[in-house]
Amino acid sequence: MSQGPRSGLAAVSAALLAMSRHLEVRDVLKTIVASARELLDAQYAALGVPDDHGGFAQFVVDGVSDAQWKAIGPLPRQHGILAAMLHEAKAERLADVRKDPRFEGWPAAHPDLVDFLGLPIRDGDEVIGALFLANKLRPEGGHHPAPPCPRQDGSCGFTEEDQELLAILAQHAAIALTNARLYERSRELTIAEERSRLAHELHDAVSQKLFSLRLTAQAAAALVDRDPARAKGELHQVAALAAEAADELRAAVVELRPAALDEDGLIATLRTQTQVLDRAHSARVTFTSNGFRALPAVQEEALLRVAQEALHNALRHSGAEHVDVSVERRGCGAVLRVTDDGDGFDPNAVRRAGRHLGLVSMRDRASGAGGALSVESAPGKGTTIEMEVPGG
Repeated sequence: MSQGPRSGLAAVSAALLAMSRHLEVRDVLKTIVASARELLDAQYAALGVPDDHGGFAQFVVDGVSDAQWKAIGPLPRQHGILAAMLHEAKAERLADVRKDPRFEGWPAAHPDLVDFLGLPIRDGDEVIGALFLANKLRPEGGHHPAPPCPRQDGSCGFTEEDQELLAILAQHAAIALTNARLYERSRELTIAEERSRLAHELHDAVSQKLFSLRLTAQAAAALVDRDPARAKGELHQVAALAAEAADELRAAVVELRPAALDEDGLIATLRTQTQVLDRAHSARVTFTSNGFRALPAVQEEALLRVAQEALHNALRHSGAEHVDVSVERRGCGAVLRVTDDGDGFDPNAVRRAGRHLGLVSMRDRASGAGGALSVESAPGKGTTIEMEVPGG
């Protein structure tokens, strides 16, 4: 047997094994795309998971830098060749995608694509994704010129054998993607059940403490005039019960931390959330971190929640074009800063009008984590929310 088939089989096996190692949907998508591009020697590869609104719930690319991807702009819609793969559920192998009558163009920053191979990813009768490759590399190992050009004989760089190989990959991609979705749904159900259980336990424990607290406070009130010494003892008991209730609440907050925070840590969780918001909103959302070290659960939970609240305000209410989130080490603790270039506001006027824009809850979260929150804003000057927390 020649070396070619053995090498091809080894490459397919490596790709399938790589897909089977991941359980998170996003990781599975990235692995599928990278494996397809490497296996079929293409310059670019992409995989889109459609939503129910004519767009894509997820769209993963390989061969495009982060800067290029950012410059391209919003996620593509289901149109042109992509729509054909999704709606007609058939393969597309084109010598020059730009000459196809269904071609509708692409953004200025989009790389030029010429030869094209695309396949739907199917789970039974349902099309759950579209996988495509572009710009088959030259047999001699060289890359396409820039901009790429079609072959002189008008043939597609991708062969029938390439299409058969991609079809095998797409079949296994459907299995891997379906398994990853089932895993995530199972984990979500487990988390929901656990949170429901904790909520019931929290309700019972804190309700009992608060009931005892109320009775003890009533007894103290009744004894103030006729037996001050006993009233003093009851008030000490009130303080003890209040401390116990606070401990119960604090423990529940730690147990109810978001799963992503537990698994990925604060920096990765914030980076992922800002990337999602950057794609979902017209404003540019960026994230930076510097020297951060892991903190106790209470501090990280508070930092995440304040960042989410500040981002919500900036993206929904400020009209900002740019929102930046940063986390950096300060001593043994950390500082979170959320800055936007939006409309801004007068914090004093907001307070006098009884509108808090979430500032009260943010300050409460900062205080509960042993930290402090500051707000700098003025009409037309944007807003900066800064929260500092100590280390453990």
